[in-house]
Order: sequence, then structure tokens, then C-alpha cells
Amino acid sequence: MSLFKKIVGKIINQGEDDDSQSLERLGDSLKNADLDYKFAQLFTHSGGFFNYCADEAEALQTLNQIIKIEEIKSVFCCDNDLRNFLDVIKSNYTENLDPDNDAAFITCEYLIAYDGRIMLSHNNIKHFHSSRLPEKIIVMANVSQIVSNLNEAMSKIKRNGNVKNLTSISGNQGKLDNPSNENTKLFLLLIED
Repeated sequence: MSLFKKIVGKIINQGEDDDSQSLERLGDSLKNADLDYKFAQLFTHSGGFFNYCADEAEALQTLNQIIKIEEIKSVFCCDNDLRNFLDVIKSNYTENLDPDNDAAFITCEYLIAYDGRIMLSHNNIKHFHSSRLPEKIIVMANVSQIVSNLNEAMSKIKRNGNVKNLTSISGNQGKLDNPSNENTKLFLLLIED
């Protein structure tokens, strides 16, 4: 019976292994690339939607397009600066996570170039776990937030202090946290600073 479990386990996990090996191969092939290019490639490879914005005006236009195309009706947004963006485009939002929210508009701590993941903390999503966020997540970040790896991000967080409840998300977050929900979409608006 244990041989049967091993065979079934290998068949079920084969797709996940192929994805992680493919991501590792891509990461290895980009080891000498610029951090922003490497992050963008790995983030999109893992299923994220990458949007480079030259300035806040372009980010506002892109945000408006995402909200219209994805038919977003209510947004969870706990950041004062980001709520200003939502006010300009006249989008409904709540400051607390609500079951009616079909998207979250958040900031992040760092963008990890090593594997294309986005690091979040309580500053970005309050006390909520990333798996409780709506199926559509829009993250706004600056190019200066890209770091080479998790160690560099952790070093910067230790220097800054007062950051807790760290977690990370990637384009395939929906597959990891909730296998039955294949509609999770992660959008990144990366602004040049």
C-alpha cells in the first residue's frame, strides 16, 4: 500500500515539481540580469500580472483599467495613500476586510528578485492572513523595493524594526493556499521612483 501512495503522490505532485524546477531554471538563467528584470520575469512566470508604470499618473490609469476589466465592485484598502487613488477613480472600498470585497489594493514591504515573490507585513494587510484576502490582489510598489533575496529583505526589516507578521505571496498564491480557487489573480503596479 505504501508503494501505491508513493506512486500516486508522485503523479499528483509532478505538476508542482515541474513548475518549481522551471522557476529554478529560469532563475538560474537570469542570475546575472538586473534585479528589476529578473523580478519581473520570475513574477510573471509564476502567474502574476506585471505592470511597469513610469509615474503615479500612469499607475492610476492602469489601476482604473484593472478595476474595469476585472469588474471589481468593492476593494479592501487599509492604506491612506492608496485610498486617494481609489477616490480619484471613484471606486468603492472598505478599510476593513469584508466578505463583499472582490479585490484588495495594498502596498508591500519588498519584492524578492530571487523567486518573484512579494513580501507583506501587518503594515500592508493589517492582522489578516494573506489567504483571507480576496481573489484579486493589486499591489503597488516602487522599483527601490526590489531586493535580491530573502536575506537582504530580512536584514532591511531588522534595521527598520517594528515590522511583524511577515508573509509572502506570488502569482501562483491561489494554487498554494486554496487549491479549489483557481481564479486568484495577483497584479503588480511597479512605479519608477
